[in-house]
Amino acid sequence: MRAALIAGAIAGVPVLALAGLALAGLTAVGPALLAIALVVLAALALAGVFVRDAHRLAAGLHGAAVAPLLPPLAGVGREAEQLARELARRRAELDRRSRADEAIIECLPDPLLVLGADGAVRRRNAAAAALGPELGAVLRHPALRAAIERARAQHAPHTAELALPVPVARDLLAVVLSPPALRESGQIVVVISDRTRERAIERMRADFVANASHELRTPLAGLIGFIDTLRGPAADDPPAQQRFLAIMAEQAGRMNRLIDDLLSLSRIELTEHLPPADRVDLPALIARVAAGFEPRLAQRRMSLQLTLAAATPALPGDADQLAQVVQNLLDNAVKYAREKGTVRISAGPAGEGRWPGRAGVTLSVADDGPGIPRTHLPRLTERFYRVDQGRSRAAGGTGLGLAIVKHIVNRHRGQLVIESEEGKGASFTVWLPLA
Repeated sequence: MRAALIAGAIAGVPVLALAGLALAGLTAVGPALLAIALVVLAALALAGVFVRDAHRLAAGLHGAAVAPLLPPLAGVGREAEQLARELARRRAELDRRSRADEAIIECLPDPLLVLGADGAVRRRNAAAAALGPELGAVLRHPALRAAIERARAQHAPHTAELALPVPVARDLLAVVLSPPALRESGQIVVVISDRTRERAIERMRADFVANASHELRTPLAGLIGFIDTLRGPAADDPPAQQRFLAIMAEQAGRMNRLIDDLLSLSRIELTEHLPPADRVDLPALIARVAAGFEPRLAQRRMSLQLTLAAATPALPGDADQLAQVVQNLLDNAVKYAREKGTVRISAGPAGEGRWPGRAGVTLSVADDGPGIPRTHLPRLTERFYRVDQGRSRAAGGTGLGLAIVKHIVNRHRGQLVIESEEGKGASFTVWLPLA
């Protein structure tokens, strides 16, 4: 019989058919063996049915329709279908919530990071990715690292104030969280908010009060003195009155310029951490500003040489602020250049080697005046710093022109280079990146 079953299997004949043939042979052997054979055949048949129905149940758990089952398994099949539907519903709900949570995290205006136990970034939102190279400086900041260690040890929120000096000064506040769900894996959540504007406002208020009180005191004292003189000794002296009124008008004009410069500097500082996004044609802008200086140049019998490269590409910038840069640099050159001298302005693509390894544009303003001693060069962009106090005030300067230039250049992520030798004039060169 065994040989017949094997031969039949090899020939492709169904096993149950062969078993039927074998039973015919067993009938002749004896009733006991026949009974055993019948039990084995029944077990094999039931096993095949159960295996088939088990596969159907498994398919039902994965969402497929369940084919009719044997009565003993029909109830189990219905339960399996119901369970499969419930699992599918819950899976869809979890997917929906996960997508919603992901969208909320990505829409957060503040950078959010998830750090692993090794300090590596496991997850970050779009605002964190926008930090670019600054993100590395944030993660390496000693104050943040200390706050992370405290949060891990105490399982409590901690904050860290971060001051980043480059590429522009920024003040950040980091909140470090240790959520219970992440503690076992040692992960930490860091949320960063930019406090640069708030800190700038605080500094602006303090600086404005200090600067205004310092710089306005002298002209105000002069005005008060002239008013007293006009009320007293010069009350009946028309020529003296005219002379004093002219001086008072000059002092009032100086105070007005000073206040304008202070307000301008404050506005620039408020946006210094936000790079401009508009496109500016620098040569065209320079030509417009330079045209406004023609009367002053003619008054001092000076000449202006413009060298503007036609191939200069447009650059990202704030047109009003860049015009102020050109205005202030030209104003300095006209004030301090020698009588009948020459002021030279040039602009064009930056050459390689001297500037950062990025494409950029340079603007240069040079004069042939008396020059500036080297000891003064590092401090020229400080507020109210003057090489010659008397000459600067006599020329109508507020002492804020180069400070304004420096902050505008910082906002544009550029560089300002000042070069001068006594007796050989001075040159002010601004490099601005193209991206």
